[in-house]
Amino acid sequence: MSEYYQDPTQNPRSREYKGPRANLKDLFPYLKDHRKALYLALGLSIIASALALSQPLVVGQLISAVEKQLDISSLALGLVALILVAAIVNAFQYYLLYKTGEGVVLTTRKALVGRMLRLPIAEYDRRRVGDLVSRVGSDSTLLKSVLTQGLVDAVGGLLQFVGAIAVMAFIDPILLVSTLAVVFTAVAAIALTGRKIRSATTKAQMRVGEMSSAVERALSAIRTIRASRAEAKEAEVIGKAAHAAYDQGIAIAKLSAAVAPIAQIAFNTAFIVVLGLGGLRVASGATEIASLVTFVILLFFMIGPLISAFGAYTSVMGALGAMARINEIMVLEEEETSVSDTHVPVSKTAIEFQDVSFNYEPAEGEDAVAILRGVNLSIPRGARVALVGPSGAGKSTIFSLIERFYEPTSGRLLLDGQPVTEFSRSELRSQIGYVEQDAPVLAGSLRDNLLLSKPEASDAELQEVLRMVNLEEVLQRETRGLDAEVGENGIMLSGGERQRLAIARALLAAPPILLLDESTSALDGPNEQRMREAIDAVAKDRTLIVIAHRLSTVVDSDQIIVLQSGEVIGVGTHSELVKTTPLYAELAKHQLLL
Repeated sequence: MSEYYQDPTQNPRSREYKGPRANLKDLFPYLKDHRKALYLALGLSIIASALALSQPLVVGQLISAVEKQLDISSLALGLVALILVAAIVNAFQYYLLYKTGEGVVLTTRKALVGRMLRLPIAEYDRRRVGDLVSRVGSDSTLLKSVLTQGLVDAVGGLLQFVGAIAVMAFIDPILLVSTLAVVFTAVAAIALTGRKIRSATTKAQMRVGEMSSAVERALSAIRTIRASRAEAKEAEVIGKAAHAAYDQGIAIAKLSAAVAPIAQIAFNTAFIVVLGLGGLRVASGATEIASLVTFVILLFFMIGPLISAFGAYTSVMGALGAMARINEIMVLEEEETSVSDTHVPVSKTAIEFQDVSFNYEPAEGEDAVAILRGVNLSIPRGARVALVGPSGAGKSTIFSLIERFYEPTSGRLLLDGQPVTEFSRSELRSQIGYVEQDAPVLAGSLRDNLLLSKPEASDAELQEVLRMVNLEEVLQRETRGLDAEVGENGIMLSGGERQRLAIARALLAAPPILLLDESTSALDGPNEQRMREAIDAVAKDRTLIVIAHRLSTVVDSDQIIVLQSGEVIGVGTHSELVKTTPLYAELAKHQLLL
């Protein structure tokens, strides 16, 4: 379980975010593919700022022309033209920024999903699926505000702000100093608030992730929940998680609400100072009315970008909080995927364990618990081998080590006489098919599920592999054939059909070694028989290693390996083990090898 996840029924504020912090430079890699659009938006922002600053100057000239009773038609038309052009430029800039923001979200999501799909299996064991999904969804969406209300807009606003100050300094430096004293006091207060918003937003996104995890957990087991009449209990658990997210959202709202009044007070105070002090200076003859009017308009053009910047600052701080959660995943190392030059030779021994021990990485403050202890076993090529033993004996762990989902704590694994570490994981897994006990059937069609292992397979190949595992009846009863929908998690198939479809998917890639976690305990007689026939069919011409749950699967095996508490306590055929291994004899007596 992730160190960032907690039971939502517990106090949501009892745990602080401990992951990496993010800043604007962390966003730059995602902007790389959008540089041209950003440069164009920046150019438009500069043009818009220049057009905006020109308007007060034209107004000043208009007032002076009126005072002197000159023709103002050309100035008036020029002012209208400036306003219209500025509006068009701003509209196009907004569209460009919004489009670029969506592009950045897309780039981020693709990078994040690409990294998630390549993380070591151990990371999935420590984290909640719902929390990972929320990072792809809600966290990445917040990055849009960095562009639509952030980077380029802030640059344009800064240019307008600085340009307004320069012109105001030329018109009346005394008024300017008084105005800036008020403005920069507000800036300091808002900067302090922004830091708190960033921290609060990170926590809020964590709460949303926890809520998503709770929802995903409930919906994935909806039939069990309904059958157990546990709807109210699950609704309460999810409700507590939702309230935790709500409380954190209210905390952000309180901080964000402080920003607007500070900005408004700063603007009103600056406006009063300009009018009051400016009026006195006009009365004393130190400045002209036209200059004061121009100064007041420039004040609006200075404060406007500043208020926008205040809003953008809070949005950007929130986006950086989300960026921190994204970075937490992006900085994780991917499972090694390099291509090896080593080719798998053919030898008499397919898989060999040499004094292999394994334990999962313990949580902080806990001792490691050994899952496998000094396991030695040799699986001949082309043999049919069964792993049996009580629950928790280490059978599934052996499969995980063969697939290199995990590495042994000590000892060596060999594939055809060579250490598995000499092969890339891709090369290793191309030699090994793996069917989990609860092998997932993906939402979509039969074709979609089969092509997962071999995208280029023809319809004839798909039909043949279905025939091999006794799934011809599915094709016959479905008018759409291979395009028949299987439903979410394969709900439109029976339990036995789902298992056989998973086997067919693994077989399509024609691996020389097949790992099969065969669960027939919940199958009825006909389905169990079809499963046995499917296993018999796939055992031909390949090495088959089965985690067996029924005696009927075991008796015909070339070799049976008995495990107990992470150790191999017996190896042999059924008739041999019944005589030499008491645990196996007891399991066989009850016809069930769980």
